[in-house]
Amino acid sequence: MSDSREADKKAYDNRLRPAIRSHQRTPSGSRDFKEATKRDALARVEVELERLLSTIPETRRPQMHKEFQGFKKLFSRFLAEQGPSMSWDKIEKLPEGAVIDYASLKTPTTDNVHHMLDKLVVVKLNGGLGTSMGCKGPKSVIQVRNELTFLDLTVQQIEHLNKIYKCNVPLVLMNSFNTDDDTQKVIRKYKGLKLDIYTFNQSCHPRINRESLLPIAKDGNVYSDIEAWYPPGHGDFYESFYNSGLLQKFIKEGRTYCFISNIDNLGATVDLNILDLLLNPDPQKYVSEFVMEVTDKTRADVKGGTLIQYEDKLRLLEIAQVPKEHVDDFKSVSQFKFFNTNNLWAKLDAIQRVVEQGSLNMEIIVNNKHLSDGLNVIQLETAVGAAMKCFEGGIGVNVPRSRFLPVKKTSDLLLVMSNLYSLSNGSLAMSPQRMFPSTPLVKLGDNHFAKVKEFLNRFATIPDLIELDHLTVSGDVTFGRGVSLKGTVIIIANHGDRIDIPSGAVLENKIVSGNLRILDH
Repeated sequence: MSDSREADKKAYDNRLRPAIRSHQRTPSGSRDFKEATKRDALARVEVELERLLSTIPETRRPQMHKEFQGFKKLFSRFLAEQGPSMSWDKIEKLPEGAVIDYASLKTPTTDNVHHMLDKLVVVKLNGGLGTSMGCKGPKSVIQVRNELTFLDLTVQQIEHLNKIYKCNVPLVLMNSFNTDDDTQKVIRKYKGLKLDIYTFNQSCHPRINRESLLPIAKDGNVYSDIEAWYPPGHGDFYESFYNSGLLQKFIKEGRTYCFISNIDNLGATVDLNILDLLLNPDPQKYVSEFVMEVTDKTRADVKGGTLIQYEDKLRLLEIAQVPKEHVDDFKSVSQFKFFNTNNLWAKLDAIQRVVEQGSLNMEIIVNNKHLSDGLNVIQLETAVGAAMKCFEGGIGVNVPRSRFLPVKKTSDLLLVMSNLYSLSNGSLAMSPQRMFPSTPLVKLGDNHFAKVKEFLNRFATIPDLIELDHLTVSGDVTFGRGVSLKGTVIIIANHGDRIDIPSGAVLENKIVSGNLRILDH
């Protein structure tokens, strides 16, 4: 009996020994383990997606199945990727003519504009919520100027174009499951205008548990647990536009280009000079299937994506793709002079071609999120501009700063609501009274100014900013009526203190700190 027990023990020890030895010898065992778990993860995700599909009504299944196919592609590429998607050493200097100076473009004659605009489709990326600015619903319905919203201004711009040039440029909104219902309600009010509005939804993908790499959704009803789902970035535009049938419809109508931009970029208006460059190209050159509007990088834009030449193609380089040791190089204004405004022009039949060929392989952005219940999740996204390398004859156009006027925070809102800009037919133009074209740098404290409602309560009227260079406000600060800010102004109320800037005050190159209370008499 004891002999057989001894033999069993020996056999057990022998089985253990190779495992222990290989683990100690080299870390390759952990690499094999990771590879095995990745293969396993894909198989388990496929099973889980099938289960989620089975929980939704049959009418929704074909659409959801298409979206899940797109997710599976992203997920399998995410699992297969080994480190950065590009080698820093392979980045080349931008070749001659890769970026055209906007000032060199010719302005088309008025009689030609009507025909040119009939070839155009305007697309606005409308998938974002206003939560970062403390608002409910789509960001596009936040009021930005004269009680008009982002959407109102966009509609005004295009309706004005259609009236002036007697054409019919359609407006297309790419919504997400977060913004679609509210947007549909809002656009009813534009029914009487000379403008056709179309909408389609970008995909809806499941968020993934960072540890298990499995979807966190319990069933396929998106609205029963909205935190379990996400829209996968605006790079999803091409396939969703194709799947909606709108792309094919516009091609049949004889339209050739679309202009794509973020709905919160108030500088992204239809530009006739760029449209002319695309529709009436130099016969000696390639037809450009893709144009990215870039503008000169300043210290405020160091994190914005930039244009590079890589493996004989122009492409977008985002900070997320940069190896840690080269982040400072990426941020250098001298090394990378331009950044992407996300105003893009793409040829419609080229979009159809790259989608049908399956040749869209945009870099994956891994977005780590921390949910309200404490769960760590990842969402896989792509950027619309990253598709540039998939098109032929891509170029950059270095546009004036006025074409990049995004409203991401209340500090941006302060600028566009002020007398720095005048509003005409939905378009903002910088006041001729400002001596230089650069916009002031404004930093407002998050604790008191981040939400739109709080921000508005702190200004009796928006100050005069015509001569402002730099404004920093921190702490509990309020502004009276008719305040004027010039040069560099820094206002800091320490914790527990409050500063009231009195009505009619003119602050020029001033630092205000401590406690300043103005009491009404």
